Amino acid sequence: MATTQKIKEPMAPLKDWAPAVGLGWLVPGGGHFLLKRNGRGGLILVSVVAMFLLGLMMRGAMFQPQTGDILTTIIYCGGFIGDLASGLLYLLATWFGYSQPDVAGHVHDYGTKFLVGAGLLNILAMVDAYEIATRKKT
Repeated sequence: MATTQKIKEPMAPLKDWAPAVGLGWLVPGGGHFLLKRNGRGGLILVSVVAMFLLGLMMRGAMFQPQTGDILTTIIYCGGFIGDLASGLLYLLATWFGYSQPDVAGHVHDYGTKFLVGAGLLNILAMVDAYEIATRKKT
């Protein structure tokens, strides 16, 4: 019985993908604009900004890293990473003092999910920019 081993490809040089991924984090869709994928970049920009603004209008809460039991750590640290992944949108909102308490209510809860969802969508966009920059995807 023959076994096949998958040979790992070396990671692409940092200079090939870091500018696109970094700009993609800071400005949603920015990595795609840098890679001359303007249609995709525009769609990402509009989608992430719309989700983030809807989350703000619904007065969603921003997560802060918090530790404790495993579930608390996962929820609060994961939520913080999701919020932070929105890049400049998150930074501007916090710099301008946006801070909503975590209160009960459907609208606030959906707003919190929209804020995290915007960041998660931006993470997917950064992965896409990485794959395009390293020529793993056309």
